[in-house]
Amino acid sequence: MNIVMAASEAFPFCKTGGLADVVGALSQQLGMRKGNKVILFLPHYRNITRVSSLKVVPGVYLIPIGDRIEQVTLSYINWGSVIVFFIGNRKYFDRPELYRTKNGEYPDNDERFILFCRAVLEGCKFVGFRPDIIHCHDWQTGLIPAYLKTVYKLDAFYTRTRSLFTIHNIAYQGHYPYSTYEKAGFHPVDYTPEKFEYYGGMSFLKSGLVFADNINTVSPTYAKEVQNDPSKGFGLEGVLRHRSNHFCGIVNGIDTEIWDPETDPILPVGYDCFDFPRGKTACKMLLLQECGLEQNPDKPVVGIVSRLDYQKGLDTVVNVIERYKGRVLFTVLGAGDPRLEKAYQALARNNPTSVAYRGKLDEELAHKIYAGADLFLMPSRFEPCGLSQMIAMKYGTLPMVTQVGGLADTVTGFPASNATGFFINTLSENGIVSTLETALQVYADKPAWTKLVKNAMMADNSWDKSAQEYIDLYKRTVN
Repeated sequence: MNIVMAASEAFPFCKTGGLADVVGALSQQLGMRKGNKVILFLPHYRNITRVSSLKVVPGVYLIPIGDRIEQVTLSYINWGSVIVFFIGNRKYFDRPELYRTKNGEYPDNDERFILFCRAVLEGCKFVGFRPDIIHCHDWQTGLIPAYLKTVYKLDAFYTRTRSLFTIHNIAYQGHYPYSTYEKAGFHPVDYTPEKFEYYGGMSFLKSGLVFADNINTVSPTYAKEVQNDPSKGFGLEGVLRHRSNHFCGIVNGIDTEIWDPETDPILPVGYDCFDFPRGKTACKMLLLQECGLEQNPDKPVVGIVSRLDYQKGLDTVVNVIERYKGRVLFTVLGAGDPRLEKAYQALARNNPTSVAYRGKLDEELAHKIYAGADLFLMPSRFEPCGLSQMIAMKYGTLPMVTQVGGLADTVTGFPASNATGFFINTLSENGIVSTLETALQVYADKPAWTKLVKNAMMADNSWDKSAQEYIDLYKRTVN
């Protein structure tokens, strides 16, 4: 099967969050399977990494945006079993960050991703790769299915091409005014509520949901939530219910080559599920030392690796840390909401031996927190899938999570015999305190704790099963 993956980011080339991890790992999994040819399209951002051996496709091709024409170049790299094409346009992609500055979103993000979506379709023709399916990820690629069903409807190159659109987080929708619709080059006759119109403007995400041949999201529970709960569907629950026969949830996996405590080169000692106490203690002491926290291997450590925003529920944690700073050590890695950043900075400044905070993306420290912490706190208000809880389990760090979305699908809550973590039943300070008290009681019971850690480390959250589910979905979509 000829598979095109289209995304605005993919690890290890460009990353702001979990989308990049999923796209990178899934692309490789699909490419390694017999009979698949996989190409991945990404914007050629200024800070693309791991591309010292880029090759240039000769020539340029043209993309219309409104009444203007933009030139696009292609360069590529052979990345394992996948060919990665980078779509080049310095005007739109040669910038310090992927989507925004500290002052907010780039004001021309609509034009940037109009260009990207059309450049993917024209790029396939430019290199002569006729896809069976184009797998589009999140709002930045939402116009690709729409172009296939409208502008490219009579294009013989795409006669047999079908599209799959994956929602990674429905809260981000790419909502723009009607002028964006005009710039995108769609016909006025298609500007209706059933198709493109959305609150007087247009939504790239809605366009993907309406026009894709099949749609999915990244966990079965989240698929139910976004159809039935207005607080989680963000205005699109009606569209999703209308397309429910073509909508499903496939839980993400984690890349077990990158996330493996036995072979992780960042850790001082490797360990597995049969020999974790010694290894985790060594990792814990390294983490405490690096963070300047109290060097006490017996005191429980709670780790957080997260964006700091409303979705993640970390506003409810600040006072909990204040209450537990004598009994528990906390290490927090994350940036986002300036008010939350200041709150965590103040906690760390006022409690330097019990609270550590790092406010920038630090992959190495993330590995050390996953390995060195005892508990991993993830009190999300909603969570499409989440990768951190699965990574934490792989490293023998027990997640404390709200029972929403992919967290509910990937964690088994104590006191089940096969428990791999703890559920926060109510998202509030008291709800988190109640769960933390339960976790600390189990932590004090070493045999019980050891059993939970072993359960967590033995859970299979690799991409093997999920990648096969995507292949099955591709086949249903194409046929």
